[in-house]
Amino acid sequence: MSFTIYPAIDMRGGNCVRLLQGDYDKETVYGDSPFDMAKKFADEGAGWIHMVDLDGAKDGKRVNDEYVIQAARELKAKVQIGGGIRSEEDILHYLNNGVARVIIGSIAVSDPEFAEEMVRKYSGQIAIGIDAKDGYVATHGWMSTSEVKAVELGKRFAQAGAETFIFTDIATDGTLAGPNLEAVKQMALETGKSVIASGGVSELADLTALKNLSATGVNGAIIGKAIYEGRFTVKQALETGKE
Repeated sequence: MSFTIYPAIDMRGGNCVRLLQGDYDKETVYGDSPFDMAKKFADEGAGWIHMVDLDGAKDGKRVNDEYVIQAARELKAKVQIGGGIRSEEDILHYLNNGVARVIIGSIAVSDPEFAEEMVRKYSGQIAIGIDAKDGYVATHGWMSTSEVKAVELGKRFAQAGAETFIFTDIATDGTLAGPNLEAVKQMALETGKSVIASGGVSELADLTALKNLSATGVNGAIIGKAIYEGRFTVKQALETGKE
């Protein structure tokens, strides 16, 4: 199974930022142009770019979509987007403008029937984003934690036909403390589907550890802070993913 590297661009107020464990009060700004950052990653060879509309996730509506669409239209890399997607109109807004994959997160908890309908309708163009805090799903930009267990949500959507899951362990996100390998592996085994790991990657060895789980269904990693902090380059990450 191939292993895909997804350099991440989190957008807030039109800037490229990173939050520590999803805390909007612990923000670091890394650039003032999401498109320029996406182009840099694409120029370094990234085949996919992971973009998140943090304002959208918090406000429940599209906010930074113009940068996403510009990247999808003008770059060779495929783009996936999450944050603030609450309706079929939101999904089509992106898909009709060249975005390869739309990530459904909060709505999978608040309106699972609708989310299941979208999975059936748009199939591989939809990914289910599951952000876990102590094993339970966090929603609305991680501002609140639900009573839904992350694994149970994954199993439900796997049965509904979802093929791709993006799993984030909030405790590791933005910490450079290493990914939660056991939690990622469990999500892959329980769903039997493709899982992209997000959160905690700090060194190339972390990518190797995740890649070693590919037999279980873990087939990609989203990398943010490690790249922005200069721990390694996108090119080095891509080479590690291919080894």
